[in-house]
Amino acid sequence: MHYETITREDDSGLAIITMRRPDVMNALNTQMRAEITHAVGTAGREARVVVLTGEGRAFCSGQDLGDRANVGNINLERTLRDEYIPMLMSIVDCPVPVIAAVNGTAAGAGANLALVCDVVIATASASFIQAFSRIGLIPDAGGTWVLPRQVGLARAMGAALFADKISAGRAADWGMIWEAVEDDRFDEVWRGRAAHLAQGPTEAYKRIKQALQASSGNSLQEQLLLEGQLQGQCGRTRDFKEGVMAFLEKRSAVFEGR
Repeated sequence: MHYETITREDDSGLAIITMRRPDVMNALNTQMRAEITHAVGTAGREARVVVLTGEGRAFCSGQDLGDRANVGNINLERTLRDEYIPMLMSIVDCPVPVIAAVNGTAAGAGANLALVCDVVIATASASFIQAFSRIGLIPDAGGTWVLPRQVGLARAMGAALFADKISAGRAADWGMIWEAVEDDRFDEVWRGRAAHLAQGPTEAYKRIKQALQASSGNSLQEQLLLEGQLQGQCGRTRDFKEGVMAFLEKRSAVFEGR
């Protein structure tokens, strides 16, 4: 597939997907959503880690309200169902870790696109804004699901109602993201984190995602049974055998991945 709104760069097991509409702060239009869905889906089969980032001063400013001539004709329910759900689920269902490298403002659906990723690393100058109420909408793109689970109901409610800008530092303190790093170290840090995961036990990472995603809907006993099932699968992988041998031989493990 030829991409026009994004690029994909492959490097040592990493698939780096960059949103490239900097003139509109990487706002999401129909084409970009389709291209992200396709790029994440293919990268999940071909790479060991996927990184999603933005070009320019923003990560993603959310829905591109300017790509429709008449706002009153937007069918938001259909757009969310047919375009946003496939994009978001391509990330959730991706069998390898997905890192959001948030290089700047992440607003509206752009904030929640980042937050649905497995790990969020942001520049200290970045911010997250649930901007929906400013235009008479509710948080979408998974915001009403992910936010209460990450930061609790009180903070999720405040973020949604007030639509305040939340700094990357505060987002990290709240548990909304993994870490905020100084701007001049941002590229070094997220690339280092991604390279670390790319050298890790891919089959275990896949099952870590499955287990943690299932936990909120399971009872303790159901989760314990799932852990047993997934751990049994991990125990039959080459990576487990390599990890044990490396431990016994006091050396670094060399994981083959798939």
